[in-house]
Amino acid sequence: MNLVTFGATNEQVSEFCLGTMMFGERCDQAESDQILGTAIDNGVNFIDTAAMYANNHTEEILGKIIKGRRDKLFIGTKVHKGIDGQSIRESIDESLTRLQTDYVDLYMIHWPIPGMDPYEVMEALNDVVQQGKARYVGCCNYPAWLFAHSNAIAQRNGWAPLVCNQVAYNLFERGIEVEILPQAVADNVAITAYRTLAMGLLAGKYSQGQALPIDARGATDSRVITWLTQHGRSIELFKQYAAELGVHAAHLAMAWVRHSPGVTAPIVGVSSLRQLKAALEGFDLVLTDEQHAKITAMFNTEVTEEGLQLFPGMNYNFPRLRRNTNLVARGDR
Repeated sequence: MNLVTFGATNEQVSEFCLGTMMFGERCDQAESDQILGTAIDNGVNFIDTAAMYANNHTEEILGKIIKGRRDKLFIGTKVHKGIDGQSIRESIDESLTRLQTDYVDLYMIHWPIPGMDPYEVMEALNDVVQQGKARYVGCCNYPAWLFAHSNAIAQRNGWAPLVCNQVAYNLFERGIEVEILPQAVADNVAITAYRTLAMGLLAGKYSQGQALPIDARGATDSRVITWLTQHGRSIELFKQYAAELGVHAAHLAMAWVRHSPGVTAPIVGVSSLRQLKAALEGFDLVLTDEQHAKITAMFNTEVTEEGLQLFPGMNYNFPRLRRNTNLVARGDR
């Protein structure tokens, strides 16, 4: 398993981030223990969780199964309550109790909310770091401007900065290509990507015109049906291309996400040991630029914006500038 540097920190984390949302939901403690042990044996050290998963039960299970393994892991969890100072400070204590550890490596805001006070948020996150309860802090689902605004507050006050942004990214959900990924490259922000397989659609689990399995997530999540309806033909082309390459569609979808220079690690959520083993195999697949471009062209999902080109054939229009990860030289100070 490849190790990658986690943004502007010097921490080395596995490129495979183990998502634990299904621990306590679809797999019990015994299977969760097997999943974690096998992941560690295969070089995975990056664990993502949240207090809200399984109504706190996921953290409780992790607290039991990380015993004797804690020093091998880089663990991130998220604020469970509101985004005010008191909630941030209380939520970390509750998470540490459930996880049975003195600290987490990464403590994240789960979602921004209207009317939030970024100054209060950053002050509280800094307190958590200063008290030794978290080594680093980050966020999930922040637009680029809010990330930059929050870190400007931290810089002015000498507080711990946000070091990562956790966002959805797959062949359907490509909004982070605008501003967020270029910001990550320019400012060395760690990006962890969730929903990389689009709830199984990019793993070849569903086909247009065929009935959904009774126990399928699509039976209860309208996004599956919507995406299947909108992009059914593209999904079939994608699966055919995977077959031509002799790889599993899920591995190809994950490789497409990993190809981006702005993505640090995709989050791979599993609910069984079998799923984990299959996912691990996919991390040997590395796409060429040509293969990545071919896959991208199969899907008409790029975020579109109004913008005129200043000169024919040149990418000087504003929408393109917002996506350009090469606009700033690497290592620029």
